[in-house]
Amino acid sequence: MDLLVPVKPLARAKTRLRGMADGGVGAPEAHARLVVALARDTLAAVTGAAVVRKALAVCSDEVVRSALAADGVAAIPDEPAAGLNPALRYGEAVLRGADPSATVGALQADLPALRPEELDCAVRTGLATGGRVFCTDRTGTGTTLLLAPPWQPLEPCFGPSSAAAHRATGARELTGCWPGLRCDVDTAADLAVARELGLGRFTRAALQRSGFGDSTLR
Repeated sequence: MDLLVPVKPLARAKTRLRGMADGGVGAPEAHARLVVALARDTLAAVTGAAVVRKALAVCSDEVVRSALAADGVAAIPDEPAAGLNPALRYGEAVLRGADPSATVGALQADLPALRPEELDCAVRTGLATGGRVFCTDRTGTGTTLLLAPPWQPLEPCFGPSSAAAHRATGARELTGCWPGLRCDVDTAADLAVARELGLGRFTRAALQRSGFGDSTLR
């Protein structure tokens, strides 16, 4: 399975988390470290999953790309720079061009409590259905993971109420106890939930200056 992980440019990413990495100051450098850390922890879980053959970040931010390259993660530019869903369709075209028979997926880049075994289980469950599937976030309204089997388009519909949008396209909702996979982080409340689940090492390090990083290290 080939997995796309889109990452926004740092200047526009995770604005509701600004200040979380430096005790409320909101310095751009501290915020950037946190955003990059979220992506690095997400991709560490992805590359640790047995079912993932290829992980490909979709991002045009050179700071992010450099950090991911240091972790051995390949990246392609966000084209045509028109938002998340066009970026994913572009990434899908790149992956399908290399292997039309691949299963292709899209995963949000803000899952710092994700475990590789959770992703393995969710993907294997999804592959067993034989069609497009998605996993909702912990609120049940958003989408953290979308999968499409060979020869079926991904049809990404990420954004507000994306779970309903994916359901409307015929994708089936995955059910399973995967708390790290469902815990995308957009707000301080989300980050607190992820902290209880156990943050990855990059996010924990980015939060230590604020006193928020004292959590179980996976």
